[in-house]
Amino acid sequence: MNSFEWVGYKELFKKKAVAARKTEEYISNNLAYAECLFSRGLPIIFDVKHLSLLVGIKAEYLYKVSNDSKLFYRKFLIKKKNGKKRSIHEPFPNLKVVQNWILNNLLYCIEPSQFAKAYIPNVSIRDNVRFHKGQKQVLKLDITNFFESISEKYVYKIFKKVGYTDALSVMLSKLCTLKGSLPQGASTSSYISNLVLNDFDRAISSYCLERKIRYTRYADDLTFSGNFDSKSLINIVSFKLKSLGLSLNKEKTRLLKQNQSQMVTGIVVNEKIQVSQKYRKKIRLEMYYIKKYGLYSHMSKSCIKGDGKNYLKSLKGRIDYCLFINQKDLEMKKYSESVRLISKELFDS
Repeated sequence: MNSFEWVGYKELFKKKAVAARKTEEYISNNLAYAECLFSRGLPIIFDVKHLSLLVGIKAEYLYKVSNDSKLFYRKFLIKKKNGKKRSIHEPFPNLKVVQNWILNNLLYCIEPSQFAKAYIPNVSIRDNVRFHKGQKQVLKLDITNFFESISEKYVYKIFKKVGYTDALSVMLSKLCTLKGSLPQGASTSSYISNLVLNDFDRAISSYCLERKIRYTRYADDLTFSGNFDSKSLINIVSFKLKSLGLSLNKEKTRLLKQNQSQMVTGIVVNEKIQVSQKYRKKIRLEMYYIKKYGLYSHMSKSCIKGDGKNYLKSLKGRIDYCLFINQKDLEMKKYSESVRLISKELFDS
């Protein structure tokens, strides 16, 4: 809504309020509230009923979710890299509609920290790693049980701080949380986690900038690079996280020197930005075997299930990822062209 539209909105609101015999005080208070939201580029929402009309879901449903949200999620487990399992809570379709509306129409209007590099439109993993290329040392820290440790009270503060009423902020926070914290599986959780850590990012980045330390945060992965005292830095990070009820996973703390493979979110940053040697080696072997035995013989020998077209599509996707990280990777450019020719020969005839 631009300034011209705001004038039209204000006049229409006054007209309808007068027709409904609302007092001047009512009109003045509500327009002041609406203008505060408008000035911040946020959707104007007066109450839960108004929210339900905007979202297209009955208010009764919203209240039911807020009263007992666990009834509106499906839980399942997925395996982690370390062999352990992670609980995912997928919202039911109507709740998913509500959360997607909140994310796209409200949360994306609130700007996250410039040091947050995950879950933000038009920001990629490459933007996270490029700051840490060729540094004397790289410190990697990880936040324990990230989403589950972010309390509903901090989610409420996000909505309240930008200008929404107490009642609406409570409702919005409950629609985005499960059992008092952020659920893994809700579309809103990732972006909310960035907003909750805005003040943390500001404090840590200020500390780092004064000491010429490079800092980025990719969700729960905190990366620092440069020449610095790692113990002092870890202490200040731990202290600032504690105020949010968060803590570091000490088992995942890594301090990497220049003579080591400095990997940040799976990408090597020593001299040039590159995916890991292990990742590249797997692609190299697959291309070698395809060339030696042919596509289908390679798939059979390697016990690769599915059809050849989908397999090549998957392989091409992994090659393209390498090229996305390093556009000058001549080896991957060659593999990309080889896969294109094989696919054309087998499936475009």
